[in-house]
Amino acid sequence: MKIVVLNGSPRKGGNTEIMTQAFTKGAEKKGHEVVNLPVGTMKIRGCMACEYCFSHNGECAQKDDMTQVYAELKDADMVVFASPIYWFDITAQLKAVIDRLYVGATAGFHFKTALLLDAGADHVFDAAIEQYRATAAYVKWENCGIITVPNMESKGSMSTCPKLTEVEALGESL
Repeated sequence: MKIVVLNGSPRKGGNTEIMTQAFTKGAEKKGHEVVNLPVGTMKIRGCMACEYCFSHNGECAQKDDMTQVYAELKDADMVVFASPIYWFDITAQLKAVIDRLYVGATAGFHFKTALLLDAGADHVFDAAIEQYRATAAYVKWENCGIITVPNMESKGSMSTCPKLTEVEALGESL
């Protein structure tokens, strides 16, 4: 299975990246191909709702780093959305990627999916989880798991977090 991990964090070497590395380790143990895309640091603009993609076989009018994401998603079996929580939701960078998946509205993207979230506080995940669940239900993505890791107050604190084994186990379970 080809798995594409979309890391929405703009922070290199941060907690979300550590979490995606643990997931990747577990998935690769089972022989899956994993591609990690640092969408939080890529140059990806928001959807313009121009609907150019509707009349051009799903091709987006914008030419930015999203073309690399589309290329990887083309033959992906699973997508993992990974993000720190900023103001009770995923990062704007990851949301821009999700909005740009609008190009698949005519043909659709048929993925298994998972959601990995971390935050500096607890009890801040509800909005992001509900948005993910609603999107997955609407486009018929198969949810394979949601993991939240609270209280990651400093960069790198994820590396000693006990929940990291749960993240790796999710990757292994696929």
